[in-house]
Amino acid sequence: MKPAVAMAKDKNPLEDLGRATLQIVHDLKNQLNGLKLYATFLRKRLEREDRSPEERETILKLIAGLDRAARDMTALVRYSRPVELRCHRADLGKIIIDASSVLPANHSATGVSLTSEIESGSLYGEFDSSNLSEAFRAITAEVVSTISARDVDRPSLHVRRAGSLKSPEAIVEWRAAKLTSRNHRFPSCNSYGTLHTALAARIIEAHGGRVEFGANIIRAWLPLSE
Repeated sequence: MKPAVAMAKDKNPLEDLGRATLQIVHDLKNQLNGLKLYATFLRKRLEREDRSPEERETILKLIAGLDRAARDMTALVRYSRPVELRCHRADLGKIIIDASSVLPANHSATGVSLTSEIESGSLYGEFDSSNLSEAFRAITAEVVSTISARDVDRPSLHVRRAGSLKSPEAIVEWRAAKLTSRNHRFPSCNSYGTLHTALAARIIEAHGGRVEFGANIIRAWLPLSE
């Protein structure tokens, strides 16, 4: 009984630490939003005063960095909380097409694009379109960000129907992803990916699906309904 008592005593400090950490993250995000307002003011002032391109480029990089930090903090808070779904009958193919069309802001500079191949047929199921779109956007952004203009292989997205008549499912594959160089590790990502893809995996798992992250492919399964 003594070990059990010790574990119970240790649990509350860890919970308190988690709550305190989330509060700090929330406060930091508010501070970042304030800094972004100041940076945006400076950007507009530099534009009015016709300052040098180097100065304007510097302030744009600062704003982009603040945006990235705020997105990461938002993802951290969401990852720490249970996924809440509001599911309705929806076409998974349409959700994927809409989500995969949103690429990282710098993709045009590298010349990287994503091709897609979606098998014809019914891909309907009970999905939370908003959450699932977010998950697919995060994975798509992760895949595209690993590819440079010098790479021969280009990222591609493939969707097909599988399973049995009684238990149909959709298999979604992002190919040519180079994830072995990533150092961020989260249990939901099978040791690959970033915080954003870890959150994406949790959203897919909340739908009754699963995700596997390999060295050069990301594969997700989602249940379908007739």
